[in-house]
Amino acid sequence: MRERIAHELDVLARQSQFRALEIPKGINLCSNDYLGLASDPRLHQALLESINRVHQVGSTGSRLLSGNSSEWETIEREFAEFAGTDAALCFGSGYAANIGLLSSLLKPGDIVFSDALNHASLIDGIRLSGAEKVIYPHRDLRFLETALRARSGRPGASVIVTESVFSMEGDVAPIRDLLALAKANNAALVVDEAHATGVCGPHGRGIAAEEGAEREVLATVHTCGKALASAGAFVCGDVALRDYLVNRARTFLFSTALPPYLAGQIRAALEIVRGADTERSHLRELASNLRTKLKEEGIDCGTSSTHIIPVLLGSNERALHVAGELQRGGFAAKAIRPPTVPRGTARIRVSLTSKISIEQVCQLARAISAACQTFQTASAGAVHV
Repeated sequence: MRERIAHELDVLARQSQFRALEIPKGINLCSNDYLGLASDPRLHQALLESINRVHQVGSTGSRLLSGNSSEWETIEREFAEFAGTDAALCFGSGYAANIGLLSSLLKPGDIVFSDALNHASLIDGIRLSGAEKVIYPHRDLRFLETALRARSGRPGASVIVTESVFSMEGDVAPIRDLLALAKANNAALVVDEAHATGVCGPHGRGIAAEEGAEREVLATVHTCGKALASAGAFVCGDVALRDYLVNRARTFLFSTALPPYLAGQIRAALEIVRGADTERSHLRELASNLRTKLKEEGIDCGTSSTHIIPVLLGSNERALHVAGELQRGGFAAKAIRPPTVPRGTARIRVSLTSKISIEQVCQLARAISAACQTFQTASAGAVHV
């Protein structure tokens, strides 16, 4: 086994796919702290007050054993109100929420239609379910409609699964169109709002809320570890869905509950997020400015329309070079490579936050352009030699 581990690590290194843990330094372009709340003194104070208020700092067990508390029941009601649904259930992370939701809802004999660029947690939840899966090309409604019709009338449930804001592309799922297809073909829709929560929609309530579709989808998943700068995730839907997950979702049943004081931090984050229209507006301006400047330099930003902007570079080597140059220039940037993204689409995933300035965005665009040029020059020199 040790020999196999060493061999696989060597293969990763030779393919420019080896990864190592690092502490970001410089202007952070890797952070999902989209509204800058991770360092917000209001959230820090709220956490301290919550720790002092609750009678224990450990949950002591799973929610069905000794880990339930009035703090979690209250914040679940408050989060459901925020999401625009009747109920919500807290999981330890977005990954656990997606796996628990999909692996319990879907069963062998069911059919799930999954966007090709869905997050790994959605993919893993589908795999664990044993349901038949149909992977449709990214946001390809025509393909999806054909696939749905081809399986119409078959026994078992049909479920469409999508992110709302795609984590590596920064584009947005056509939720209304997906709902129309779902209704026309007796299917349900599940939406992962991870990268939209706090940032998109009215008061940061997500894309489903922006479309007025909160109660039409089967479930929305809102993570707290990104724009809310907390931890955990909530699956939001009707009361029956919550009761079902309490009884069937293994990542809920067999996980120790999060500590009760964390509910106070999430509550404070929701309050701040509801009033963060200025930060959201600034974030949109930053993203628009960066996309415009990069496109002027002939740099491909894909189909991004949000605060997540992929700088598509193609090869692992080019992505690593550009990331290295950006790091030397004072930007914390990482190369995103396969298998996280499809082969041949290695990139820098620029994750903008409201703490970044317009001037820093301008500096970033210039630095990316210069790094691309130095790679091209170095490559031409290597070929010439």
